[in-house]
Amino acid sequence: MDARERLRIYLEQRRDMGESELVLDSMPVDDVLRLIADQGTAPVRGSSAAASKSGSATPPRSEAPEHPANWRDALSSIGAESPHAGASERATAKPKPVAPPEHTELAAPALPAAGLVVGSAAREPLPGHISALHSLDELAKHVAACQGCSLYKTAKNPVPGEGNPHAGFVCVGEAPGQTEDELGRPFVGRAGDLLTKILEAINFKREDVFICNVLKHRPPGNRNPAPDEIKACSPYLLRQLELLQPRVILALGTFASQTLLQTTTPIGKLRGQIHRFHGIPLIVTYHPAALLRNPAWKRPTWEDVQLARRIFDSAAQG
Repeated sequence: MDARERLRIYLEQRRDMGESELVLDSMPVDDVLRLIADQGTAPVRGSSAAASKSGSATPPRSEAPEHPANWRDALSSIGAESPHAGASERATAKPKPVAPPEHTELAAPALPAAGLVVGSAAREPLPGHISALHSLDELAKHVAACQGCSLYKTAKNPVPGEGNPHAGFVCVGEAPGQTEDELGRPFVGRAGDLLTKILEAINFKREDVFICNVLKHRPPGNRNPAPDEIKACSPYLLRQLELLQPRVILALGTFASQTLLQTTTPIGKLRGQIHRFHGIPLIVTYHPAALLRNPAWKRPTWEDVQLARRIFDSAAQG
C-alpha cells in the first residue's frame, strides 16, 4: 500500500471520528480526499454516484503514478499546502526527490513510561460464590440476581457487559446510563456509536472486544457511583478480567480510570502512561460522551487508543 492510499484511509478514519481539519496543512479533510481522488488514487465516498449523475468520468492516466514515500510528500504531491510556508514559497516550491518506499521505514516510537500499579498478577481472593463462576454467561446471570447494593431496586435492567468472550482488549466505563439501563447493554446511543468508530479506527470491530462498566446497574439520575456500590460490583469486574485474561484494558473516562487505579489524579495526568491493573496493562483516555461535549479531546484520545493498540499487538507478538 503506497503513501497516498495510507493517507486516504487515515483521513477517512479521522473524519469518521468527527474531525474536519488537518492541523499540519489547514485544509478541510474532504478537500484533501477530493484532491486524492482527482489524482486517480481512490474515490471519495459518494463520488462515484455524483460522477454517474453528471455523466463524467475521470480518464485513465497514461502512466503509473509515482508513489510518495511518506504522508507529507503525499500531501505535497496533491497540492496540499503547509501552514508554515509563505505564499511565494508555496508558489515556487518544487517537489523534493523521494527515496523508494522500502528505504523510508521508521522505527516504532518508544513506549511511554510505566504508571501506577494496582494489585498484582496473582489472583486476588474473591468471594467464593463469584470465584465459582466459570463463564461470562454465568457471571451475567449472577449480576442479574445481585442485591449487593441498593441499585437493583431502581435499575430497569442489569448491564453486565458484552462482547467477545475471548477478547484480548477490554473497554471499561463508569456505569450504565439511561439508554443502557433500558436495553441492558453497555455503551449504546451516541457515545456508543462514537466508541464503535474509535475502535474501528484502530482496526477493531465492536464484536472483537469486550465492553463493560465498573458498575453493573445504573445509579439513579446518572449520579456518580457510591463507595458501597463500587465495593459490591468490583468483584464482578475482577472476575470478568480473570475470565477474559485481556492483553490490554482501556479505561474510559475520569471515574473509571480513578476507580480502577485507586487514585484521585486528574485524567489529564493519567494519560500517556502504561499503568498496571492486577498485571494487565491499562491505558487511560477520555469517555466518548466527553468527546461529544469537547471535540478538542478527540486528538489526545486518538493518541491513547493508538498506544493501546500498539501494546495489544506487542503482547500478541511477544
